[in-house]
Amino acid sequence: MTRWGLSATIKAPLGEVLDFVAYHLDLGAHRIYIYLDDDNQSAYARLKAHPKVRVTLCDTAYWRKQTGKRPANHQVRQTVNATHAYRRRAEVDWLIHMDVDEFLWPDAGLSDCLAALDRQVQCARVRPIEQLAGDGRAFKGFIPSGPDRLPTVARLYPQFGQYVKGGFLSHLAGKLFVRTGLDDLTVKIHNVFQGTTMNPDQVELDTVALCHCHASSWERWISAYRYRLAQGSYRAELAPNRPRDRGGMNMHELFQWIEADAGQAGLRAFYDELCADTPELRARLATEGALRFCDLLLAPKNRKHFPDIWAN
Repeated sequence: MTRWGLSATIKAPLGEVLDFVAYHLDLGAHRIYIYLDDDNQSAYARLKAHPKVRVTLCDTAYWRKQTGKRPANHQVRQTVNATHAYRRRAEVDWLIHMDVDEFLWPDAGLSDCLAALDRQVQCARVRPIEQLAGDGRAFKGFIPSGPDRLPTVARLYPQFGQYVKGGFLSHLAGKLFVRTGLDDLTVKIHNVFQGTTMNPDQVELDTVALCHCHASSWERWISAYRYRLAQGSYRAELAPNRPRDRGGMNMHELFQWIEADAGQAGLRAFYDELCADTPELRARLATEGALRFCDLLLAPKNRKHFPDIWAN
């Protein structure tokens, strides 16, 4: 059987950490490498006890050994940890680096999806679908790059779609499964490098989606908004949605424009058009073939794999 695993650098409440791990254990992960980005002793103790989880507390001693001191930028910490997981003794055939709000959704058994890849394939990209803010089951589908993307997004989101690449608040790049055993490999957030070669022998893994729960409710989204604007996925240095000479802007510029024009009410209008799980948006997504349903069932899977949490 083809064995797969994942790595993640996580700073989140205990319940979210265990949801993420339990879901992927239930999906069949052979090994999960968790790097705790804060002093989460409760999560460390519970993950340490699980035979399929390898957990690292990223404390001062850890960073002194890896880089001399803790990198200030969390994207750098993710890269260091993902590369560390890949370069350790291989316990799986394929490894993917993910975030705590991302969940793999295969059409069939994930091991079978990976086993079906040709032997020369070294990287397999899974594309995201983005959760709508409702009962958690509805997702907007990935719209492939090409001449149809812009008009499709404009029909789906008539007010703000022209400013948002692919209609997603977060990334379209997805994440990469990488075959283990490659020399001189460095793992970035959305790509890998073998020496200077980016994503060697890559294919699209169309049989697997990446369920991204980036904006699952207005309250959660707005609470993370300032951090994402300053340091995260909406930071100023990221590329615009299309060339600037064609009116493109990045998410940082878009949000600053919305706030200057209409304040938080403007942000809420943006969020509702792009993320709210309304019958109208579901109908538009369905018409475009971009409505997906994925019931992650996080709570029962958490209870199954970490029953002691629920017994107390």
